[in-house]
Amino acid sequence: MSTQAAAPPAAPRTPRPRRGGLNARHGVWSIWLIGPTMVLLAIVIGYPVVSAVIQSFQSDPGLDKATGMFVQGGFAGLTNYIHWLFQSCNAAGGGQTACPPGSLGASFWTSVGNTFFFSAVTVVLETVLGLWMAIIMNRAFRGRALVRAAVLVPWAIPTAVTAKLWFFIFAAGGILNSIIGQQILWTSDVWPARFAIVIADVWKTTPFMALLILAGLQLIPEEVYEAARVDGASTVQQFFRITLPLIRPALMVAVLFRVLDALRMYDLPAILTNGGPGDATSTLSILVVGQIRQGFNAASALSTITFLIIFLVAFVFVRFLGANVVRTQAAQQKGELQ
Repeated sequence: MSTQAAAPPAAPRTPRPRRGGLNARHGVWSIWLIGPTMVLLAIVIGYPVVSAVIQSFQSDPGLDKATGMFVQGGFAGLTNYIHWLFQSCNAAGGGQTACPPGSLGASFWTSVGNTFFFSAVTVVLETVLGLWMAIIMNRAFRGRALVRAAVLVPWAIPTAVTAKLWFFIFAAGGILNSIIGQQILWTSDVWPARFAIVIADVWKTTPFMALLILAGLQLIPEEVYEAARVDGASTVQQFFRITLPLIRPALMVAVLFRVLDALRMYDLPAILTNGGPGDATSTLSILVVGQIRQGFNAASALSTITFLIIFLVAFVFVRFLGANVVRTQAAQQKGELQ
């Protein structure tokens, strides 16, 4: 047996205060730093949004069709929303009747259809062309920096200038008709006017999509393609099994930003076709601006509906497409660990 006495247990060591950690003082400083920004956002964004929602439940001042007297307006409930959603107008007897063709109520669903048509067609074309341009710019060749800078020129031009430029190109005696040898009324016929807006928007915004997709392509290691070529994968197989899955997060972000921007399209069709002919190229933003000149409260209801539509589209993208992106990244990380 050992004759040595057991050592007494060591006294517990008092923990030293952490340096650089978060404490109550840091919390106070964060409030003072973030507070002015939150107050500014509440004044610039919060107050106008809340004010617009409140005004959307008020009726616009004007002549009462039943009595012929001027009324100041007041609380109208859901009348403005019913007017836009169900295309109903005040009849002479005070009831509700269908709006005549060409009225603002009748053009609401036409503007909704035009907005989603422009958004779907332009985003699809811009995504395909942007992906093609990004793949080209991602390759190593002489003058690559000059090509990347030149591609971004259409996107850098202000939209109003772009619309006026294409207005002269699409004129009856413009450059495009001279090249194709046809007399097409690009801004006066229904479908030519729609195609004109699609062409101008794709020309301007495709570089934006290419820039975001190029950022995703540059994150793919070259060793992945080298391993695929060693395994005998063709160029098409490399594109669908390596490139597309790895750039999917960047691609989804680019599509989401572009869809939200396209749903708010205003200046390009307003300058190029002025929403015409008729309501063929009218969008929700054009309809809101036109309604402001006739009744601010009804325009507030229309802008609220437009906001809810855009919010719903963004929610669908983030909830479903965003979840798939997260799941794909988690699966890739799990495969790397294995």
